[in-house]
Amino acid sequence: MLGYHVPDPDEAMLVSGGSTKDNAPFKVVIGQGTWVMPFFRKVRYLSLAMFESEIGERCVTKQAIQLDVRAVIAFKVANDTQSIVNAAQRFLSEQEREMSVLTGRIFSGHLRSIVGSMTVEEIIRERQKLADEVLIASKIEMGSIGLTVDSFQIQSIDDGNLGYIAALAAPHNAAVQRDAQVAQAAAAMVAAQAEQESQRKQAEYQRETAILRAQYQRDIDKANAEAAQAGPLAQATALQEVLTARAEQARKEAELREQQLQAEVVKPALAEAERVRILAVAEADRTRIQAEAAASNNRIALDQLLIEQLPEIVKQAAGGLSNANLTVLNGPDGVSELVNGMVGQGLTVFNSLQKALSSNNDQHAD
Repeated sequence: MLGYHVPDPDEAMLVSGGSTKDNAPFKVVIGQGTWVMPFFRKVRYLSLAMFESEIGERCVTKQAIQLDVRAVIAFKVANDTQSIVNAAQRFLSEQEREMSVLTGRIFSGHLRSIVGSMTVEEIIRERQKLADEVLIASKIEMGSIGLTVDSFQIQSIDDGNLGYIAALAAPHNAAVQRDAQVAQAAAAMVAAQAEQESQRKQAEYQRETAILRAQYQRDIDKANAEAAQAGPLAQATALQEVLTARAEQARKEAELREQQLQAEVVKPALAEAERVRILAVAEADRTRIQAEAAASNNRIALDQLLIEQLPEIVKQAAGGLSNANLTVLNGPDGVSELVNGMVGQGLTVFNSLQKALSSNNDQHAD
C-alpha cells in the first residue's frame, strides 16, 4: 500500500521495514494515521477487538469425584505496545483461531489444577472463588502472549449423574420446600384473613349502605308526605283564618247593635220610666206639703205658692232629662240615682226658700 494509512479504532497498524524506537521489531500505530514509504515499508493490521473462547473440562476434586465444568473466557489483545508486539508475533497469521485455542488450553489447565484442590461442597458453594483463582493463575501466562482477560465465567458444574451434587442439594431443597410450604401456608393464612376482613368490611359496607338507603328513603317519604299535606293544610289554615275574621266581624257587629239598642230603645225607655216615677214622687210630695201648709196658719199662702210651682219644676227637670243624651253607667239604678239627686236638690231649694220667707214674715211681724 502506498501513501497515508489510518487504522480502524479497534485495530493496531504494524509498519515494518524501517527503524523503530525501543528496539521494537516494527512500528506500532494506534488511533492515528501515518505516511508509509512505498516499496520500502510493509503495513499489517492486528485486531484489538474482544474474542471469546469456551472450554469444557472433566476435573477431579479433592475427594476424587469427577466433575464436568464448562466455562467462557472473554479476552483481547492488550492496548500497550509491548503486548501488541507479543500478540502480533504469535497470532498475526491466524489471529482469531490461534488466540482462542491457546487461551482455552491455558484456562483448562489452571481449571483442572484448582478444582483438584477443592471439595465438591466448596466448588458448589464458592463458584466465584473458583473462577477468581483460575483467572489469577492464568493472568501471567496470558500477559506473556500479549492478551488480557475481560471476564471468566463458570457456566455449569455437573457430576455426571453420580447424584453427589443432588445429595448435597437435598437438605437444602427440603429446607427450601419446607420454607416454601410454611411461606405458602402463611400466605394462605394471610390471604384467608384478608378475605375474611374483606368480607367483613363488605358486610359492614352493605349494612351501612342499607341504613343510609333506608334513611334516605324515609326522608323522601317524609318530604313527599309533607308535600302532599301542604296543600290541604294551607287551605285549612286559610279557612280557619277566614272563620276567625268572620267571627270577629260578627262580634263587632253585635257590639254595635247592642250599642244602638242602648241608645235608641233602652235609654229612652229608662228615661221615660224614671220621668213617670219622678212625677209620682213629686205628686206625693205636693200632697204632703199641702197638708203641712194647711196646718200652718202663717205659711199657708207661701206653701200654697211653692206647692203650685213644684210640679212645674219637677216637670221641667223630667223633660230635660228625657231629652238629654246621657251615658248610663249602671243601667236603671244609675238613672234612679240621677233623678233622686235632682229631686233632692229641688226639695233642698224648696226648703231654703221656705225658711227664707218664714224669716221675712217673722221680721215683718216684729
